[in-house]
Amino acid sequence: MASENFDSTTDTPLPPKSAKILISGGFGVGKTTMVSSISEVPPLRTEELLTDAGAGVDDLTGIDRKTTTTVALDFGRITIDGELVVYLFGTPGQDRFWFLWDELSRGALGAVILVDPRRLENSFPAIDYFERRAVPFVIGVNCFDTGPIYTTEEVHTALDLDAGLPVLLCDARRRDSAKDLLLTLVEHLMAQLELRHQGAGDASNQRR
Repeated sequence: MASENFDSTTDTPLPPKSAKILISGGFGVGKTTMVSSISEVPPLRTEELLTDAGAGVDDLTGIDRKTTTTVALDFGRITIDGELVVYLFGTPGQDRFWFLWDELSRGALGAVILVDPRRLENSFPAIDYFERRAVPFVIGVNCFDTGPIYTTEEVHTALDLDAGLPVLLCDARRRDSAKDLLLTLVEHLMAQLELRHQGAGDASNQRR
């Protein structure tokens, strides 16, 4: 049973705290699928059919069966317990919609970056985006049925990731797999916060 957070002065339940997490990555990596698989409410999706107008603009290499694309965002919600609700925002993957990323990333605690093992090189723009803005993230390698199989170490090396940055193999269609990614991100955020506290403590001791 989920616990409730109470106001000690009035003994009444307090509203749960909320956190914003982005589900991001390139075009066709499974962001909409992940939000849909884990959201406890019917997700908000802004998918439109791919048309001939996108020919020559949208790179469908390796995903030629894809027929829709997210043009704004995906939105979902998951309650961790009585004290925390996580709001999930899936970013659009196509380059021409990336102007929306700045707005979506405001106030985000962190991000899950999904990558397609068939097109690892398409992951660099998303990784660079969050690194430049110092937004913590973890990598989820969405293991498509038709894709190659890599180890997490191979992906870590191929993407030239910082040591210690979590990389998980996942299946965005499965709720338990998506949940593992979110929990890994939360653990990563807590570890980074602890490191910052330690650094602040060391700096304070040096000034004394």
